[in-house]
Amino acid sequence: MINLTDSALNAVRSAISTAPEPVDGLRIMVEAGGCAGLKYNMGLVKEVDPDDTVIERDGVKVFVDMKSHEFLAGTTVDFVVALEGSGFTFDNPNAKSSCGCGKSFG
Repeated sequence: MINLTDSALNAVRSAISTAPEPVDGLRIMVEAGGCAGLKYNMGLVKEVDPDDTVIERDGVKVFVDMKSHEFLAGTTVDFVVALEGSGFTFDNPNAKSSCGCGKSFG
């Protein structure tokens, strides 16, 4: 299961409410790439795919495809506001290594 902090939930809600078209939720994926071998990919989507795992918390839906699920199990997603910039962070217990940007892991 993926956990979203309150800060992440608020950021996703804000993105959904200001999207130019209606969306159903947030997709979180893991893809090959990045400097550590795998990278996180997130985006708002209009509808769920039939094979997705759907996680709902406080009215926010998160969609995870079957291939990404094993890499994301137990991950906590946060939204951090810092001097260096704002963005989502991932605390992933499955990551054996990560890069300095925090968007890639191995």
